[in-house]
Order: sequence, then structure tokens, then C-alpha cells
Amino acid sequence: MNDKPVPLTSQGRAEIEAELAHLRTVRRQEVAAAIGAAAEDGDLSENAAYDHAKEEQALLEGRIATLEHFLRNAVLIENGSHDTVQLGATVTIEQDGEQETYTVVGPLEAAPLKGRISNESPIGRALLNHKSGDTVKVMAPAGERTVRIVSVA
Repeated sequence: MNDKPVPLTSQGRAEIEAELAHLRTVRRQEVAAAIGAAAEDGDLSENAAYDHAKEEQALLEGRIATLEHFLRNAVLIENGSHDTVQLGATVTIEQDGEQETYTVVGPLEAAPLKGRISNESPIGRALLNHKSGDTVKVMAPAGERTVRIVSVA
């Protein structure tokens, strides 16, 4: 893993901390119990339950390491006043008379269906550093589209 900064909102950081705490306390115990139960079944060389539990343990430890890495490299997104589109800004755009509102977040927190777009997505990248009233061309997988920024907050 690289040491690239991981932009997170305070809510995103809290969600990662909660997941990490759950994995360390609850899931580790559950996986350890599954390994123990499978080991009691005898010969480990041909024990599918034991192999599965050990694979699950490896995945769990990998996820814990990943979350720890994210938190070590986290950079808090400030929700200050915005006149240009930046990380943490809420932007309303208009295309073909339809308006959509998004909050620009880092890739880890992106959830387009919940109104959170990544600053690394085609639309997020195109909107960055623009202001209300600007018309922006977005190169999306479905082709080029033009949007107008209605507001930035």
C-alpha cells in the first residue's frame, strides 16, 4: 500500500473506525472460534471447514490492515464555506432541465446513489475548481455531456 493521502469526512472517518473496532473485537473472536471448532474435527490436512476458516481469517486480517492504513493516511475534509467546487462541497448541477445535487468526497466514501461523488470520478474531477454559473464539459464513459453548476455550498 502506498502512503497517498486518503480524504475523509468526519462521518467517513467515524464509519471506518467503527468497522475497524467491530472487526478487531467481534469478527476476530468469531473467526478464532470457527478455526478452533474446525480444528477439533481432527486431521487438518483434509479439513475443508478449517481451510475455509483460515482463509476467512486471512481476509479479515487483510481488511483490518487496509482500514488501519486508511486511518493512518486520512486527511480530514473540512466542510467550510465554498465558492468553488472542492472536496466537501455540495454542488447542484443542471443538465437538460434536470437538477442533481452531490457532495464531492474522496473515493473511499463515494456513493453516487446517496449523492456522494468521488473527486476522482469523471464528473467530480470535471467539477473541481469551478464556480456557480460555470458550464462544464464532462467526459463520462457514456460520452461527453455538458452540465451547468447551479450552486456550490
